[in-house]
Amino acid sequence: MNTRDTLKINAAGRLQIGGADAVELAKKFGTPLYVFDEKHIRDMMRVYRNAISRLYGGNGLVLYASKAFSCKAVYAIAKSENIGVDVVSGGELYTALQAGFPADKIYMHGNNKLEYELEFAVKSGVGVIVVDSFREAEILDNLAAAAGIKQRVIARINPGVEAHTHAYVQTARTDSKFGFSIADGSAEEITRHLLGLKNLDFKGYHCHIGSQIFEKQSFVIAAGKLMDFICEIKQKLGYEAEILNLGGGFGVWYNDEDPKLQLEDYYGYMQCVIDEIKDKAEKYALKQPFLVIEPGRSIVGEAGITLYTVGAIKDIPGVRKYVAIDGGMFENPRYALYQSKYTVIVADRADAECTQKVSIAGKCCESGDLIAVDVPLPEVNSGDILAVLTTGAYNYSMASNYNRNFIPPAVLVNEGKAEYIIKPQNYEDLTRNDVIPDRLVKNDR
Repeated sequence: MNTRDTLKINAAGRLQIGGADAVELAKKFGTPLYVFDEKHIRDMMRVYRNAISRLYGGNGLVLYASKAFSCKAVYAIAKSENIGVDVVSGGELYTALQAGFPADKIYMHGNNKLEYELEFAVKSGVGVIVVDSFREAEILDNLAAAAGIKQRVIARINPGVEAHTHAYVQTARTDSKFGFSIADGSAEEITRHLLGLKNLDFKGYHCHIGSQIFEKQSFVIAAGKLMDFICEIKQKLGYEAEILNLGGGFGVWYNDEDPKLQLEDYYGYMQCVIDEIKDKAEKYALKQPFLVIEPGRSIVGEAGITLYTVGAIKDIPGVRKYVAIDGGMFENPRYALYQSKYTVIVADRADAECTQKVSIAGKCCESGDLIAVDVPLPEVNSGDILAVLTTGAYNYSMASNYNRNFIPPAVLVNEGKAEYIIKPQNYEDLTRNDVIPDRLVKNDR
């Protein structure tokens, strides 16, 4: 099991998260259940914030990448930790604002932001919008003119760095739906274009080289390439970028194939990147840019677990043993999408020896509805509570009501106490927006 203090085995041999007994949480709140450890979330926000404060003189901002997990409570935590957030849709922006998050500390992303989303962002006073297309730049220029403001923007560019990660989450290649490539000249072209728009205040650049990255050198190379580009643009156009946003992508532990990083390891990532920026700034006689980073998964990923109750068990001799749970791909689609690997624990007997390999099957009417395949477990019985670890990021965010199943509620635990941050759904919620046209009602009479 992970060495972090987020998860422990208590004296009763049960799994414990944030000081709360996982089995008791399942009894009180039911399953499936998302559980988040508040202390770990805050610890991760602080390690990044402290790195910028101590290593870079505070000349920067940590943004929580809220696509990893978006709800009012997590924005409230980010606000209290004095960091910013990034959002990628009108819905995330609305949620952050409803939580009382200051708009000037919000960055807005997206490769195809809709016009009404951009209008909402401009009218709400969003601090920075990350431009991802020429069309978007024109729309934003018009919206800012109508609002009588100069909207601060940065441009998303691709530095040509490919991190060693899953192909589906590599986003900085020349062949990417995101951003403007340095290699093909489009990054320079968008720079010229944005500098020529009267209602946009062009501040600098953003890049994101991928997700679930453990190699420090990947981030260092990306930072260096961005500083090279900033120098090149200054020489060509006389414009020096003020903001350098290096995105996120820091890896987390899912199973024993991954490194078990501690807080100081993430601090170390930041130190390497900041050293590179300082070195390049000195080399090129540039001002040290305002540094922005966007960790998401690394803030909430390991802070979350999902609890399930075991139902049917199907043992096919010589083939596979299936352990069915009351959840599935509707609340965790990551195995179906990416073949993501997880660590699974029988929460009732967290210290029991693993004696078999099983596959965790969901309740959806899909043969591919699996959460984990061939994971080691002790003997499992119907009614046991299973805990799938490191589900804090991209689980609730990607959940759906497929097969008209409920998206599970979420609770936040702190010093052994738990309370809802997302309430349970009911059947009325599932049908709330359904409408039967009058003609169908009449034909039924």
